[in-house]
Amino acid sequence: MESPGPTARCPVREQRARWERKRACTARELLETERRYQEQLGLVATYFLGILKAKGTLRPPECQTLFGCWELIYGASLELLPYLEEGHWGQGLEGFCEHLELYTQFAANVERSRSTLQEQLKRSKRFRRFVQLQEGRPEFRGLQLQDLLPLPLQRLQHEVEGVIPGAARLISETAQKVHTIGQKHKNDQHLRRVQALLSGRQAKGLTSGRWFLRQGWLLVVPASGEPRPRMFFLFSDVLLMAKPRPPLHLLKSGTFVCRALYPMAHCQLCRVFGHSGGPCGGLLSLSFPHEKLLLMSTDQEEMSHWYHSLTLAIRSTHASA
Repeated sequence: MESPGPTARCPVREQRARWERKRACTARELLETERRYQEQLGLVATYFLGILKAKGTLRPPECQTLFGCWELIYGASLELLPYLEEGHWGQGLEGFCEHLELYTQFAANVERSRSTLQEQLKRSKRFRRFVQLQEGRPEFRGLQLQDLLPLPLQRLQHEVEGVIPGAARLISETAQKVHTIGQKHKNDQHLRRVQALLSGRQAKGLTSGRWFLRQGWLLVVPASGEPRPRMFFLFSDVLLMAKPRPPLHLLKSGTFVCRALYPMAHCQLCRVFGHSGGPCGGLLSLSFPHEKLLLMSTDQEEMSHWYHSLTLAIRSTHASA
């Protein structure tokens, strides 16, 4: 039996070659983006943080809240880059993983940082002029400080899998923590917005500790009479039905009065019609121990979104029970 010639294909060898090419491409991309990332960190550290500290434009507590642990994150990048440039990926990324907690701390502070920036830009003419002057530098390429402040969090989204699996796992776990913190910040913003829309004694503390899912106008179909439009706010555990205040109300115009609060743990949901697309909209039946709601919309797609969000809320309450 003849042995295969020197040009015979070897699937295993070809697969390894593809993996190596992919790994090399990932490594080049990581190196290039790390250089750009470090440059931007340095620009903020030099032209914003360093000068603000030297000039005393902001008080130290305000400066700390605005930039958080920026300088420590910059220092971690300064340590990492030489290892990457010399090809010592494992040693460099393992050392970098020791600083990952800084990114979690930075994420936890991002909402306070954003609000501090907006507050100081509004209150301090001196700070506002300083920021405008620095943002006009050609080194920033038209980027504003508010665009640069989330930079460390965006950096974690870069894929490092294929370079060193252990580091990729740790960085991925930290990125997930950062994502969770970001989701909580967004939810807190929604809750504050919804709470501001609600008025009356019943509205106090209604949104506290909840996860916001959806809001919108739906028609409540009564046993007799015409359907009535109501605003609904869906949270992870309850459905809130609200009625708008009169437009000419002296103090509360544009807000809503809470009319009912329905626990999703006791809800049985059924789609009466609107299963398939069409111009006729949809009708949902929500059954609770002491009441039944018929909710209608002329928008088929909107009704479908409500059905899926309500289903998610019901499953969520059952899962946590």
